Amino acid sequence: MKTILIVLDSVGVGALPDAGEYDPEPGNTLGNIAGAVGGLTMPFMESLGLGKVTEVKGLRQDLAALGAYGKMASQTKGKDTTAGHWEIAGLLLDKPLPTFPEGFPDDFILDYQEAIGRLTLGNVVASGTEIIERLGAVHMETGYPIIYTSADSVFQLAAHEEVVPLHQLYQWCETARNLLKDDLGVGRVIARPFIGKPGNFTRTANRHDYSLRPIGPTVLEGLAAAGKQVLAVGKIKDIYAGYGITGHRPTVSNADGIAATFQMLDQLQDGLIFTNLVDFDMIYGHRNNPQGYGQALEEADRLLAPLAKRCEEEGVMLMITADHGNDPTTADTDHNREYVPILACGGGLKKGVELGTRETFADIAATLAERHQISWSGPGKSFYSLIKE
Repeated sequence: MKTILIVLDSVGVGALPDAGEYDPEPGNTLGNIAGAVGGLTMPFMESLGLGKVTEVKGLRQDLAALGAYGKMASQTKGKDTTAGHWEIAGLLLDKPLPTFPEGFPDDFILDYQEAIGRLTLGNVVASGTEIIERLGAVHMETGYPIIYTSADSVFQLAAHEEVVPLHQLYQWCETARNLLKDDLGVGRVIARPFIGKPGNFTRTANRHDYSLRPIGPTVLEGLAAAGKQVLAVGKIKDIYAGYGITGHRPTVSNADGIAATFQMLDQLQDGLIFTNLVDFDMIYGHRNNPQGYGQALEEADRLLAPLAKRCEEEGVMLMITADHGNDPTTADTDHNREYVPILACGGGLKKGVELGTRETFADIAATLAERHQISWSGPGKSFYSLIKE
């Protein structure tokens, strides 16, 4: 049995009822992008029923859907990558992972500087591109790494690849991960290497995430324990700290992620390919770029269509969803608390099935468990029986 699960990182489809507790301005990522760019052309996901999930300018709502379609609410606490992905895998948080809007505590910074043997710069909330432009030159002169965070539960460490070798930056991130526990236990420690000269710095593809170990069982671990393959594409392995992952491949772009998914299908005998397409969030959402975001959506739609055709031919189930929102039309650059789409198609599955509004992202975990016939006592309700022929 083969399944592909693709996360369109941050492609939310409208504010959740509790969005006001999380967002300064409620988001509607997909709908607002479509409005900002004058409409989207996404014939593949439109054919599955995406236009029926929420109003999206350019996508028809009156087409007979060729897949199953719906949206999912979040029952976990938080709106970041870790919280969203953990919920997809059946792990709910009863409180959000910690954030540090005033920077990390002074005593932690002193302990960290002692541990890595040098001073640090920053320790502020900032965007990644802005902070390296502001502090990059000083970093190059001193060799001190740049610490920054955001509205998400992250500790980010930036360094120039010609000043701090990658292995050193990664080691410093591992040190931070070991120190950031309990009340300081952020979801992710992220290495953010860059290159270039002052006034023209560029972040590289050598980013690496060091995630908090999942605090409870996930369906990925259940699949792996049952002898199934769990092949991770993109940052999936990092998000789950490697737990429940049997193979992985890093990626440098959405297009590369889709190509890698295609290639890994040749390796998949029994189990799951789990792919994250991060460009939507990292490059466009956090930079308030609806035009670029819209173009990336249309590109992904074109590239996913051949994958869906292969899934239909080979009896593979393809599911497409998201982990949170990141509306680039709102004033801030942070994630949004939103519903996410759920689309499903493939060989052996019914067409035109309305899945409605699911209560939790964990319905995906329950669905994976039922399809792959493994025990699952976690949250979520499977929709597999609704869509299998």
